[in-house]
Amino acid sequence: MATFAQLTEYQQNMVEKARNRVIEAIGQNMDLYGMTHSTGHLYGLLFFSDHPMTLDEMGKEMEMSKTSMSTGVRTLVDMKMVHKVWEKGKRKDLYEVEADWYQTFADYFSLEWRKAVEMNLLAIRRSMRELEGLMNEHLDDDTLAVIVRRDLTKMHEAEAYYHWLERLIETFETGQIFDFVPKTAE
Repeated sequence: MATFAQLTEYQQNMVEKARNRVIEAIGQNMDLYGMTHSTGHLYGLLFFSDHPMTLDEMGKEMEMSKTSMSTGVRTLVDMKMVHKVWEKGKRKDLYEVEADWYQTFADYFSLEWRKAVEMNLLAIRRSMRELEGLMNEHLDDDTLAVIVRRDLTKMHEAEAYYHWLERLIETFETGQIFDFVPKTAE
């Protein structure tokens, strides 16, 4: 198997330069995932690694503390972008990137969208109950009734949107999204 160490110094420098450019771009764009720049750099390091890495190896490579590495890796694991792997004879935890970027995207956005949908539906349902209760307390107040009905209509429309979004999330979670938008261009 070809290894990085087999390259000439010039070749290693050129490969490192190309990798660092990609790692920096990944780091800059990790805010889309709610992650720090350094967590993006960590992801990039693991992406280009030809073997699973321990926290110690990552810390040495990135010149960061083990605590920082642990926090970054935990974030990446929680987002299903990195996972633990087992190797015979190794006692320390080893980590590698999830190779399927499509699945990483689907997993991440499914988690985030589902949290947002649940929070918004909860707020809408609670507000609808409160407004319906207010209207029932003041049955003879026509002005209140008009305003509350208008708000309830808007909330029902928002609720319908969130139910649609739940169905969209389901296509990501089941992989059906790839039937509509294939992973590779045909």
